[in-house]
Order: sequence, then C-alpha cells, then structure tokens
Amino acid sequence: MNPFDEQARPDWALLKSWVAVVESGSISDAARRLHISQAAVSQHIKQLEGFLTTALLDRSTRPAQPTAAGQRLYEGAKDVLTQADQMLESVRNVSRAKRMVVRFGCVDSIAATIGPLLIKALSGTSHQIRLWSGITPDLERLIDSRQLDLAITTALGSAPGISRTQLFSERYYVVLPSTFDVDSLGTLLDLSRHLQFIRYSARSLIGQQIDEYLQHTGDAMERTCEFDATDPLLSLVESGVGFALTTPLCLWQSRHFIPSLRVLPLSAFSRQGRPYPDLTRAFYLAYRQGELGSLPIEVKDLVRVAVQRQISLAIGTALGLGSNVLWTPPQGDS
Repeated sequence: MNPFDEQARPDWALLKSWVAVVESGSISDAARRLHISQAAVSQHIKQLEGFLTTALLDRSTRPAQPTAAGQRLYEGAKDVLTQADQMLESVRNVSRAKRMVVRFGCVDSIAATIGPLLIKALSGTSHQIRLWSGITPDLERLIDSRQLDLAITTALGSAPGISRTQLFSERYYVVLPSTFDVDSLGTLLDLSRHLQFIRYSARSLIGQQIDEYLQHTGDAMERTCEFDATDPLLSLVESGVGFALTTPLCLWQSRHFIPSLRVLPLSAFSRQGRPYPDLTRAFYLAYRQGELGSLPIEVKDLVRVAVQRQISLAIGTALGLGSNVLWTPPQGDS
C-alpha cells in the first residue's frame, strides 16, 4: 500500500509512529505502545524521512534523538492527530445523539411553564429526556462540568466549548397585594415604608440583577426576607406583608397567587418626576457545539413556538398586560 496519497501527504499511521517514537523515547517502546513490530516502526520512520528528504532521528546519539526537523514534525503531527481524533469523536457523538439520554437543565420558571411542553414535544423522538431544575449559577456549573447536556438559563456566559443562543426576553414588574391601596406612586423606597421589600436571594441570578438595578436607581431598601424560589416570595406578598419585583414567567409559574396580586410596570413609579427605567432578563439555551446533532435547534424552535403561540398570550391575559409580555429575537439573532 502506498503510504502517501495522491496529494503527497503522509499516511496517519506514519505520523502516529513518529509521535510514538518521540514520546516513548525509542523504537522498541513505540512498537509496544502501538502493538506493532519494531521493524514496522523503523520502516515507517524511513518512509517519512524519504518523503521529507531529511533525517528525523540523529542516530549518532544513543538513544537516537529527534533532529530539529524531527521535532518540528512531532509538534505538527501531534496537533493534526489531536484534531483528527476530535473530528471523529464529534461524528460519533452526532450518531449517539440519535439514541442518547439527554440531561436537560432549566431554571425553575422554565421547568414549571415551558418544560412540560418541551417534554411532550420531544417524547416522540428516540431521546430519553431527563429534566432538572434549579437556579442559574447551579445549572451553569453543571453544564460546565458535563453533568448536563443542555441548559436554559438567564446567563450569557463565556465558558469555552459552550455555545449559547437567545430564546426570549421579558420585563420585570412590581407585585403588590391586591388589598394594598396607595394614593400615589413615588419611588420604590417610598413604597418600602409601607410594605417590606421581599427579595430573591443574592445567591440567584434574578436576585443579583434586581439588587444591581436598585443600586442604580438609588433605592437602598432594608434586607429582610430573601428566597431562591418564587412561591414563598409571592405567598408573603399575597398575605399583605410586602411587595416584590418579579417577572411574568415567574408569576405564571406561581399563578395560583395571581388573583390576590396587583401587577404594575416599573414605569408606574417615578423618581424626581421621571419614570423608572425598564429592567429585563433574557433566556439562553446553552449546549456543547457538535455533540447533540440537531437537538439544540429543535429545542430552540420548540421554545420559540411555545412562547409566541401559547405562553405569552396566556400570561398576558391572566395578568392584564397584553399579549407581548414575552418576546423572541428575530430568526438568526443569538
């Protein structure tokens, strides 16, 4: 068999032999590593030297050492073989993705609202879907450590090897007890003198985002009750203890509280005659590129359709906020 193709490039087997010789330190050790004979390894080296018209081993030393050309070939061959292995594994992963168990993580508000629609839509595929829920920082750690295959979070992270695509966005709203009567709406700090501010914990990304917003607006409210989850937060609001900042999707997740709540846009409040600016959050699908076949695209399309055709309208109607409380970016945007 000709060890060189028609484009005059060495066969991978020759490059593997050369890498093995350099890394193991001898032809005999390389032969054992490759499970071939010493004669075969020696022949591979001679073929490479003949092809490159240069010596790769300095045979005047014992043991023989790579020449400068040999060292350069080793470095290049190592990179080529590593890339080839990665390419082959990526192809195998696409095939495995057709029948694999998929570990899917979602923030709680997604798991409780869109999660059931996703599971139902994907149940007709050959995938076995395992849905996990939690807060964004925990999910980000899990996908980074390969304990999750996909995740929907509110973090636009930059971990190496992780691709992200934006799914949809939503605004924050002020949530009050429906029985609370206020003559005029000033600042959120003014409101906190009548009702406690019930927070999401700073351990969660939603809590961190709200804290940063309040620092920007100058509303330094006392820290009292803090929660990772929406249910206990809204239960205190419903009981008349306090008020909170939350989003339509979180309200829909805990919609049994909606009849007892009053939902107002941030712009209903003002400071020095100026309405409060909007605060928004976006949801992103995170996954490892090339390892799940077409599944990430399927999930993205399913979420967008669910938001546009069902979820946004249902939430907006229940809260009296119109049909566009959730919005998706144009196709092709990420």
